[in-house]
Amino acid sequence: MIKRVSRFLLYSALLLLISTWNTGYAEEVKELHENKIMDNSFLIEEAYNQEDGVIQHIQTFQYLQKSKTWGYTFTQEWPVPKQTHQLSYTIPVNHLDTPAETGIGDIALNYRYQLIFKEPIALSPRFSLILPTGDYKKGLGSGAIGYQVNIPISIDLSKEWVTHWNMGLTLTPGSKEAGGAKADTLGFNYGTSFIYMVSENFNLMCETVWNSSESVQSDGTKQRGDTFFINPGFRSAINFESGLQIVPGIAAPIGLGPSENEYGVFLYLSFEHPLF
Repeated sequence: MIKRVSRFLLYSALLLLISTWNTGYAEEVKELHENKIMDNSFLIEEAYNQEDGVIQHIQTFQYLQKSKTWGYTFTQEWPVPKQTHQLSYTIPVNHLDTPAETGIGDIALNYRYQLIFKEPIALSPRFSLILPTGDYKKGLGSGAIGYQVNIPISIDLSKEWVTHWNMGLTLTPGSKEAGGAKADTLGFNYGTSFIYMVSENFNLMCETVWNSSESVQSDGTKQRGDTFFINPGFRSAINFESGLQIVPGIAAPIGLGPSENEYGVFLYLSFEHPLF
């Protein structure tokens, strides 16, 4: 495990070092992207920070049929004060079938740095502080503060095609199980997506997401579990003269490998508008 973490940190450092050779930041290419649907992926994180003076409100809902679970999230993103720096928070509400519990999960406070935004590549590393707001006794949270790093890379392949890649890890020292047993847990996430722009306001999407996480057992040992989903769907944009953009979307998560026979529905709704 330590070797995997070290390898991840090494790869991250190399990405950051390479990116410093490119001095193009958001203001250099903003005009190249202003007419596209950009920062509205579903399960994959795109590498575009919020534009200067624009705030975004994002809601998602996912239901999985086999496990009878659902999850809702509300995310708000702010440029601070310009596109180079972004702050956001994510509030999750989850429903578990066994045991039957519904409630707020662990809230994430996020910071992203727009390290590269020069055609055709964008890179925006994110660091998140995960607060133990979910009730770990009900299986809705970890019972401890967690730390997450994610590196999203976005690449314009052509006028019609865009791809996004994610790699990250989550460390939670002293994570608790329902009975109070503690252990340090480590999770990994990888994913990619391909977006086909049928038009500027209508996109077809296909995401692939793999997550590997540890859970604490009653005796203090840890058990690792994996999930793997493809998530085909589409999104559209409704633009108003005021600058408001509404982006609804829908997808169908389909489990493969460790998530075989799982399937469901994913709903997305974003409101993006100028601050003033």
